[in-house]
Parts: sequence; structure tokens; C-alpha cells
Amino acid sequence: MTEQTPARVNAYTIDGDLFKVLINDEEQYSIWPEQKAVPAGWYEKGFSGSKEEVSAYIDKHWTD
Repeated sequence: MTEQTPARVNAYTIDGDLFKVLINDEEQYSIWPEQKAVPAGWYEKGFSGSKEEVSAYIDKHWTD
């Protein structure tokens, strides 16, 4: 019998999870899990979707 190391699950990349786009006062963007509370200093931008969708949204709108 061989011992297997349990696979680590990254809660931020589970398929099917939804994410939201956040922005701060310095107009920096962030991807945030939809089910988590927004951290202090960040605000919801009003867009959510898959990790790929929110990444594309940020690439299009964050021109800094």
C-alpha cells in the first residue's frame, strides 16, 4: 500500500465558483470570491462571474 498525499484545494480556483470585481480608492482592481465579505477599503464594482470572466473585465477596464 502506498501513501498518497491529499490534494490541496485552493478555495480561489474551484471550478464553478463565482467571483466579483473589487476596486479601491486608488482605482486598483481585485478578484474576490463572491461568497466572502468585501474587505475594508474595497468596494464592489458591480460585475461578477467566473474567474476568467472577471479577469477579462479587469483587463478591459483597468488601464493603469
